[in-house]
Amino acid sequence: MWQKFKPLVLRLLGLLLLLTMTATAFAQSALPLVNVTENATGDTQYSLTLQLLLLMTALTLLPSLLIMMTSFVRVIIVLSLLRQALGTGQTPPNQVLVGIALFLSIFIMSPVLLDIYDNSITPYLNSEVSQTVAIEQAVMPVRNFMLNQTRESDISVFMDLAGNSTELEYQDAPLPVLIPAFMTSELKTAFTMGFLIYIPFVIIDLVVASILMSMGMMMVSPMMISMPFKLMLFVLADGWLIILQTISASFNV
Repeated sequence: MWQKFKPLVLRLLGLLLLLTMTATAFAQSALPLVNVTENATGDTQYSLTLQLLLLMTALTLLPSLLIMMTSFVRVIIVLSLLRQALGTGQTPPNQVLVGIALFLSIFIMSPVLLDIYDNSITPYLNSEVSQTVAIEQAVMPVRNFMLNQTRESDISVFMDLAGNSTELEYQDAPLPVLIPAFMTSELKTAFTMGFLIYIPFVIIDLVVASILMSMGMMMVSPMMISMPFKLMLFVLADGWLIILQTISASFNV
């Protein structure tokens, strides 16, 4: 099993190494991180440079960028709606759903990650391309992934808001336009899938509620009776495998 996933793990480590080297090179490219000055009284003062401030800001935004520019949003929303449709409360817990969404996102994004490793990280580590070229080559696979998942209508809306709809085609949309369009499109797709997941469970709730009403058991909660039947149906239909397979197949990578 380890030999199967070893190349992907090594490529992920290489990507993290590139990000670390990029941040280090950016921080050390010009000014020192800490300026040491002495005032008129001879006291020593320490001040951080603007570069360090920008670097720390970029690092704080990096997790959000990695989440919102990948398949993670669609996966976690669909899984959350599935849990609500089952009516199981906090089961599975949030940590389990986040873990499933994270590793499923790595599986879905593996072609993009391999492309980044082969065309950006490896040439950069071999000193075949500069840092700027490596970053540009690393952005292109992510950009193509977002374009393949984003509706043209969403891109057109944000291009209109940016005021450049008549200048560029949707394939040439800049990242500040493409990223919010991609997030909007992902939300639409995730909620559409959640609606389809809800339908069979709603039917079970209606059937159980009708039976309880016909039996005069109006004080009994239909959710309490229908939840075991929903769990049985979900398990017998191998629901987890179907849901994860459907989510993976919904991406055009």
